[in-house]
Amino acid sequence: MMYDQTRAQQPAGQPPGPAERRTPGPEPLLPSAEGDKIVLRLRHALNTFADTPFEALEEAESAYDEATAQLVNALAEQRRLLRASWQDQAPETQSDELRHALRQYREITQRLLHL
Repeated sequence: MMYDQTRAQQPAGQPPGPAERRTPGPEPLLPSAEGDKIVLRLRHALNTFADTPFEALEEAESAYDEATAQLVNALAEQRRLLRASWQDQAPETQSDELRHALRQYREITQRLLHL
């Protein structure tokens, strides 16, 4: 890590400037609380594998099934919301609104392709 003289000269406790703030990434496809529950189930499966391998595999499979079902539901909801944003628009709808919907479709699709 390089020494940052500008940052070192700032008083302690001062919030970072605009250049130092990170831009938030895209929203998670699943709510974090739901994802955390699935991760806990997977950890439990890993931790119990040595003692009960078949039960651990069944638990891991169940966590996988739950994750995929929740992902499908979340994607269907995002699709429903996106479609509602443009489907019933008048023909003279601003192209900016339609372009925004197109960008959202592209972003979600690209995220899916990079999973």
